[in-house]
Amino acid sequence: MHEISPTSSTDSPLRVGLALGSGAARGWAHIGVLRALRAEGIEPDIIAGCSIGAFIGAAVATGNFDKLGQWVEKLTWQSVVSFLDVSFRGGLIKGDKIIQHFEREFVDIDFAALKMPFACVATELQTGREVWLREGSVARAVRASIALPGLFAPVIERGRLLVDGGLVNPVPVSLCRAMGADIVVAVDLGSDTVGRARRRLRREIKDVAEEEAEKSWADRLLERFGLDNGHRQAPEQMLPSMLDVLATSINIMQVRIARSRMAGDPADVSIYPRVGQVGPMDYHRAAEAIAEGEAAVERVMPAIRYALGREVEEGHHDA
Repeated sequence: MHEISPTSSTDSPLRVGLALGSGAARGWAHIGVLRALRAEGIEPDIIAGCSIGAFIGAAVATGNFDKLGQWVEKLTWQSVVSFLDVSFRGGLIKGDKIIQHFEREFVDIDFAALKMPFACVATELQTGREVWLREGSVARAVRASIALPGLFAPVIERGRLLVDGGLVNPVPVSLCRAMGADIVVAVDLGSDTVGRARRRLRREIKDVAEEEAEKSWADRLLERFGLDNGHRQAPEQMLPSMLDVLATSINIMQVRIARSRMAGDPADVSIYPRVGQVGPMDYHRAAEAIAEGEAAVERVMPAIRYALGREVEEGHHDA
């Protein structure tokens, strides 16, 4: 892990850090969060990102946030599929197409040329160590941070095999503080993912039970001979796909890790967009994720104003 020396001093204004968490397609909520903060006159001085949070954070640090937001809002399911370069070595997707587009359109730049401090988190696969990326190509660092195991192939960087940072630090508050942030605002995308999945399955099982109770003798006769007339599958047949199992398992792991890490090193303010209904590959559902990001900021805006103090209230904070 790179050691980063804090750069703030007691004489300078408070430096606001934004820790953008992992969450695959749910990460488009970060766009809504940033838009809502900007509408309140709050611009971050420092950004640390993990996985999709690194993707968004890099666009902010390079000055291409608005351009990225416009592109994201135009994504359709067909355009998302066009970026999926299938591979069976290291992951289902190589990730070259999306990163090449990202680099060409948004972040074709080196960390040293950024106008604001930015870093992202990855995980060294061989050792499990947390790696802070803040040197070299921004696009390549982002590619390492988003390498979700099983989905995206790992990245080889300086002899290390790097995968998604969400395995070790899903909401990088600690990185934000190491970069010199006095106040850290964290965006955690996993607050309702696991519970929502459990509630949805419970509803589906209940619906099946009600259908069973309401079946007529004719329905049961048709079912006996395999002609069930389109009735819903029984609970034991409603097994999720391999990708759903993998994504949900990673969600559970990241939620537990994020809660543990943030308990030990809490943010000054935490924002929890409720985006559990957005699947890990639902990148075409940007509108609802962005709207929820904006709503999540509105819910905690008094806490944000309090944490930032009079500087924001009086309009003196300037990124």
